[in-house]
Amino acid sequence: MQKPVVAIVGRPNVGKSTFFNYIVGKRISIVEDKSGVTRDRVYADATWRNRNFTLVDTGGIEIAGEDKISIQMKEQANIAINIANVIVFLTDIKQGVTEADKDIALMLKKSKKPVLLVCNKSDNIGKTSEDLYEFYNLGIGDPYPVSSVNALGIGDILDEIYNKLPDENVGENESEVINVAIIGKPNVGKSSLVNKILDENRVIVSDVAGTTRDAIDSYYENDKGKYNLIDTAGIRRKSKVTESVEKYSVMRSILAIERSDVCLMLIDANEGVTEQDSKIVGEAHDAGKGIIVVVNKWDEYEKETGTSEKYKKDIYNNLPFLSYAPIIFISAKTGQRVDKLFDLINNVANQNAMRIPTATLNQVINEAIAVVQPPTDKGRRLKILYATQASTKPPTFVIFVNNKELFHFSYKRYLVNQIRQNFGLEGTPIRVIEREKGEDKNG
Repeated sequence: MQKPVVAIVGRPNVGKSTFFNYIVGKRISIVEDKSGVTRDRVYADATWRNRNFTLVDTGGIEIAGEDKISIQMKEQANIAINIANVIVFLTDIKQGVTEADKDIALMLKKSKKPVLLVCNKSDNIGKTSEDLYEFYNLGIGDPYPVSSVNALGIGDILDEIYNKLPDENVGENESEVINVAIIGKPNVGKSSLVNKILDENRVIVSDVAGTTRDAIDSYYENDKGKYNLIDTAGIRRKSKVTESVEKYSVMRSILAIERSDVCLMLIDANEGVTEQDSKIVGEAHDAGKGIIVVVNKWDEYEKETGTSEKYKKDIYNNLPFLSYAPIIFISAKTGQRVDKLFDLINNVANQNAMRIPTATLNQVINEAIAVVQPPTDKGRRLKILYATQASTKPPTFVIFVNNKELFHFSYKRYLVNQIRQNFGLEGTPIRVIEREKGEDKNG
């Protein structure tokens, strides 16, 4: 089931980032913290009362001047409306209701989404403040007083968020559907690929609302399986990410990666691998997603004998951390090899979810140790005691050792390569966690 999204919106200087930081840092258990391509911390996966959700901070939008406040606020509210299942509308009780607050409230009411009106900077929680009554004029419902700085009243807000989250049972039968995010720079043919797939040999096709509405979701079914295709907004180079809408386009793309099973990383055959390609696919790699490198516009590329093999070598040289990812050459325009994508998608999704029996895993590890002895340091030798698979998506292995400091990166990489050689795991990252004997597995 896809995690619901909770967005914090409001005008500048009402305390959105403080509110966000306190919640993700103090009051709820963090599943994983993420940074956007802009390197601004914009969202975190979190849990409250055993419900997982993604909290989005829409802070950091710079307002150029007073005359642009209304326009900028509408942009921000629109972004939040598009990506959120629940919206926390943060205001400043000390400043009272402003025109910008009214504009945001109007848009949120039109969205018909669950909205919590929160009045920040309320120093006397428990005492009904006359200043609070003014906020009823926004027509959003009961205002909730909080103090983000003093951590007052935030637990009540989290309880209300919990009450407004979508039903957990919704989408429980989606496990057989593979979520495929099509990622890459702008203008590499992402939408063209989706359109080509949907226009050819389709059995069932319908548009469905995604968790991030600006990343368009399309359900597609063929004889290979069931798929949810997520056509993401292109992630531009960092230097070009200057406007607020562009920043949140980046965020939406990263959120789309997070809710995918497999990412199709599209590369323009005529441009080759760029620095931006490396950053984009790096997000998918770090998130532990299955990855397929798709070289598009292959019909336009001038070829000779051995061209595709040379091109593959160039990709792996430029993306050395992606040596496990399969590469396919297609043309979204002509449909060349597009049908072959689905066998790859199915295989990579299965590999990403593979679970290896503990006995079999340890047999492979022991054979690897016999071939290449663990390293020594100042007379001390690393001892591999035991290995087990902790989780899937991506396959994550815990290896117990006598001394973690002796478990050098190079030897860890050797063991990962041996695991791949024996079990395949094509298209998926592998994570290895080293622990010392007696160390708490959950520590």
